[in-house]
Amino acid sequence: MSVSVFEHPILSGLLGDEPLSQLFAVTAEIEAMLQFEAALAIAEEDAGVIAKGSGAKIAAACRKIRPDIAALRDATARDGVCVPELVRQLRTAADPKVAVDVHFGATSQDVIDTALVLRLKTALEELDGRLDALTALLGDVDARFGAGWLMAHTRMQRAVPVNVSDKVATWRAPLAELKDALGPVKGRVLRLQFGGAVGTLDRLDNKKVKVAERLARELGLAYEGCWHTNRVAIADFAGWLSQITGVLGKIGRDVTLMAQNEVGDITLSGGGTSSAMAHKQNPVAAEILVTLAGFNASLVSGTHSALIHENERSGSAWTLEWMLLPQMVVATGAALRTAVRLVENIDALGTEDNGGASP
Repeated sequence: MSVSVFEHPILSGLLGDEPLSQLFAVTAEIEAMLQFEAALAIAEEDAGVIAKGSGAKIAAACRKIRPDIAALRDATARDGVCVPELVRQLRTAADPKVAVDVHFGATSQDVIDTALVLRLKTALEELDGRLDALTALLGDVDARFGAGWLMAHTRMQRAVPVNVSDKVATWRAPLAELKDALGPVKGRVLRLQFGGAVGTLDRLDNKKVKVAERLARELGLAYEGCWHTNRVAIADFAGWLSQITGVLGKIGRDVTLMAQNEVGDITLSGGGTSSAMAHKQNPVAAEILVTLAGFNASLVSGTHSALIHENERSGSAWTLEWMLLPQMVVATGAALRTAVRLVENIDALGTEDNGGASP
């Protein structure tokens, strides 16, 4: 059993998202950290910070090392981060002649933050694709049922009839807005973190910009200076994730109301069964969209608390961010996956006439 529902052996079938969860597995995290260390060595060799040939040897050590996870765990209990122990192991694995050059000028936060960003790059590509898939499916629903009619409701009371197309538009429009916002989100999040001990790259002297720019190119990231204590982009990203799940939660809430037997505005296949009532087709997917919306909404405030870093680095605020952001990413992925399944299972939506009422 797992503390997290996203990794629970049973509940993950309902709430989990394996592809996105794997991005936050220890193997993926360490691989990304070693990718940073290898790219750093190459960049520093290119700038003449470390000796010719050292970069290739350190990169080779990064590829061959098999870190001792138990030692990393024990060291983290002491140091608060695993990087000092990982660097120690990497220096042991490297050619002794270049061991001193490993991690030169960098700090633990550079490694951990950049490793996170490298994995978020993959996560954003996955979420982008799912947004496109969902939007296309809603377009298909509009094409199939858009000319039909539904009774609109305001404040849970009957209002006036509307076309199904009008209803679907209220689902699609905010998704399009969030899709448009994705470019700026990527631009702010997908940045190299590289500041050294206190954010000034003091050990690299006049070569710091050259090293940073080359390192960013090696990793396929932007470089806009150090953001050790400036977590606004991370908080904005969390907000974007919560907005996605919130929009999907609205769709879920609408579907649960429309699927009530007394309303019957929508017919779904693949509904959930009941252990006590064989006639039931529970709108499980729609309910989960509401749940995941509430979950992310409750966590986004925590990422705002994580904006409060004391001086040049915070252990407490930074650690809080680690606890929140991976869950929000996985929850968003699970919500998009669930929404796609829900929309695919719409068999009927609306009626052929408006009951004689004037829309």
